[in-house]
Amino acid sequence: MSIFPLPIFERDADPAHRDALTDAEAYARLKPPSSIVVKFGSLRLVGEYPYDGDAKPGCGSKIVVRTHRGTELAEMLTTTCPNSGCSKSVSRREMLEYVENSGGKDYPFHTSGRVLRVASVEDMNAWSALRDRFARAELDGVRREAASMGFTMKIVEVEPVLGGEHVTVHYLSEERVDFRELVPALARRFGARVEMHQIGARDEARLTADYEKCGQHCCCKNFLKVLKPVSMKSAKVQKASLDPLKISGRCGRLMCCLRYEDQTYAELSKNLPKNKSRVGTAEGPGTVIDSKILVQLVLVRLDHDGRDIAVPVEELLPVDACPAPGSAPSAGPGGDPFRGMRREDVAQRAGAPGRAADRRPAKDAQQQAFREKSQRPKTDGTPTGGAAGAGPGVPEAGAQPDASGGQAKRKRRRRRRGKGGGAEGQPGSPG
Repeated sequence: MSIFPLPIFERDADPAHRDALTDAEAYARLKPPSSIVVKFGSLRLVGEYPYDGDAKPGCGSKIVVRTHRGTELAEMLTTTCPNSGCSKSVSRREMLEYVENSGGKDYPFHTSGRVLRVASVEDMNAWSALRDRFARAELDGVRREAASMGFTMKIVEVEPVLGGEHVTVHYLSEERVDFRELVPALARRFGARVEMHQIGARDEARLTADYEKCGQHCCCKNFLKVLKPVSMKSAKVQKASLDPLKISGRCGRLMCCLRYEDQTYAELSKNLPKNKSRVGTAEGPGTVIDSKILVQLVLVRLDHDGRDIAVPVEELLPVDACPAPGSAPSAGPGGDPFRGMRREDVAQRAGAPGRAADRRPAKDAQQQAFREKSQRPKTDGTPTGGAAGAGPGVPEAGAQPDASGGQAKRKRRRRRRGKGGGAEGQPGSPG
């Protein structure tokens, strides 16, 4: 199959285009963005905030924003303004459609805030030191504080903001917890407003997990924003392994990727007949015993001979419109009337021996015919082994006695018996 490069790749490969992108004059023609989309926080929240600065940050730039939680360090995703010359910007309508298709009201999207400035080296160093302190010392301190007050919930992460005015404590608990004693103690400890945020097992994996068994970053940590529950029905429909160890992720729940193709499987399964339903095929009517959703194949067990055949769904026929059994194979020139039949069925229909067990009766019949022929008298009336009227072992008249003649006959008879030609119970040779 031929590979055709996309036009955008050919344009990027053009040296003249690359020189134009890096040219100072081309960069000077770009206008500063008026609205920027960023992601911030440990849970990768998304927000769209206005910007009135003179700098021209690009995708991936670190910027300082004021959100509903305080002053934070965020990462720029894109712009939603008509920034001429920037191919990475999207329209506001496209962004809102993406949010609606990705979860709607459940999508962590915020608009109350403002972009303050592009992050400086001092901002980056301050944030790195603050994050390291809360990830180690402060996390252990909060856990000891909660344990001393008798709380049994699991403290997963303590998240500060760059300005230090807000601290979020993410905890995992199956029951409702009363924090009227813990929150004031933590507020005095940090000198900031403390928010207790309850999370589930999937959010815990988003905060702490790194790689999944597929070798990629966990989807919940990488790009998934809305973590919906996954049912076992999705695994059954996709015919995946029902072993919990194989279909569970780092969180111990069913893997989120089972939802990716769930809608496709649901749409394709509508074209297939249900199991144990009656269908017609080109070889006769039968019963559906299994189906393959992605390849759209149906496994049908025929009624007349019990064979299992795979039939594409578009070749299925109504039961009353399918041909009668036995009329589908053609015995004309070049046709094979035994096509698709088992070897034993072919042997039975054609009258030919099949396996080794089927060839034994024919061999026994050949041996019986040879024994009858060996016992049959000669045409001149002389029985085998002597002249007419003479007893066994008496030589014919006028014949010279030959001591080696009888021995040669005995050898020939032994060879016949070894080959299965001699009759059982036949008297020995004369002499």
